Amino acid sequence: MKTFKLNKLTLLLIGLLVFTACVEDDEYDLPNLTVNEVEFDTDDQIIDIDAVLGFFNQSGEAYTFEDNPDFDVYTSGYVISSDEGGNFFEELVIQDKAENPTAGVVVQIDVNPLFTIYEFGRKVFIKLDGLTIAEDNGVLQLGRAAGNGIDKIAASQRAEHIILDPEVATIIPLDVEISDFSNDLENLFIRLSDMQFNRNDVLGDNPLTFAAEDSDEFDGERSVENCANGTSVIMSTSTFSDFKGLALPANRGSISAVLTRDFFDDFYTIVVNSPEDIVFDNENRCDPDFLECTGASGGGSVIFEEDFEGFGTYDSEGWDNININGTSTDWFISSFSGNFYSRISAFSSGNSEANVWLVTPAIDMDSTTGEEISFDVQANFDNGTNLSVWVSTDYTGDPTTATWSLLDATIPVGPSSTFGDFESVGPVNISCVDGTAVFGFFYEGSDPSATTRYHLDNIVVTGN
Repeated sequence: MKTFKLNKLTLLLIGLLVFTACVEDDEYDLPNLTVNEVEFDTDDQIIDIDAVLGFFNQSGEAYTFEDNPDFDVYTSGYVISSDEGGNFFEELVIQDKAENPTAGVVVQIDVNPLFTIYEFGRKVFIKLDGLTIAEDNGVLQLGRAAGNGIDKIAASQRAEHIILDPEVATIIPLDVEISDFSNDLENLFIRLSDMQFNRNDVLGDNPLTFAAEDSDEFDGERSVENCANGTSVIMSTSTFSDFKGLALPANRGSISAVLTRDFFDDFYTIVVNSPEDIVFDNENRCDPDFLECTGASGGGSVIFEEDFEGFGTYDSEGWDNININGTSTDWFISSFSGNFYSRISAFSSGNSEANVWLVTPAIDMDSTTGEEISFDVQANFDNGTNLSVWVSTDYTGDPTTATWSLLDATIPVGPSSTFGDFESVGPVNISCVDGTAVFGFFYEGSDPSATTRYHLDNIVVTGN
């Protein structure tokens, strides 16, 4: 049997109940109370988080720990989530160590708020008797059995199952790269360095907020990219968070967050506890160099256009549709409500590399001046901007051997869970392009992390 020092622990729980009952708004302060150390008769009562996860991983099915009145079993860990900012709700994420962690798990609890009791860095013991370890949205979680899944631990059972330890540790984020992401890193507090938000989200006259756009239904999903290697990950922010209306920072730096999965278990995502976890203190962004045409542009007549109505095959129309990885993802003609367009997505393709060029026929740029290009894009099921537009004057059929210049074209950001609307892009000044030119629409896809579905339509080049 276990023994606890219950005198101050009992007073703590009573004090917390009184404290919570007296709060009339969402402003909370941590109670200044002492917590005594929890004592156990034997070390056999405590198993590490990795062992807890193993009960699920061995069978791939939910596992319920025996409710044995003669021998209680616990796991322990450090709290790495905080619901103070509203970005977590009725759950604790704990990891096994304050530094260099190796395993983490979510604990579902029907209590809000939790940070007033279980602050960031607090060590806790989780009584496992009667709890179930199961996978929910691709993430391993502890709670009460509910069919093949779990329900939250009832508020009345919180103090029985989640026991405070006096230690409040300094959590050191685990430095990782996006390419390192795996199930082993889920539910850990990680740090990504040399990151920035995609230029389409933070530059210009209307920078995006964390999660307050019209297209944000439950979460705002924003693409964060690594400056060193171009990899990206989605940062997810709840539309119920206190900071949802803040503009995304435009600088560059590090992000500390909990690594998890999106609601549909399609890709990895990171969740911050607060905007303070984003330390973008470098003003020098790492955006690519754009084609800069300083001459006058605008007006004139159409010298090239394509609306894909009555379109044949890409080959027959003089277009190139080239997947440079040799995988199955490509552009194809689609339609909705009588409107035809070119479409692409790596979703459910199984292709970890799906880099695909759609290249226009050659266009004579020597016969006109003041040229501009514009087109319409519909972004759908957006999990990060992975479409860009380029121009080349030495293209001979192989996009990997051509010299390309990137156009300063802002690709629309669409909703994450449904279809967006067609939006006009441009006109972009291309008046400094001479000779015979082609324009390439480059899709950099990867299933399941970069699968945004794009519809491309109404490409127009004008000149005087």
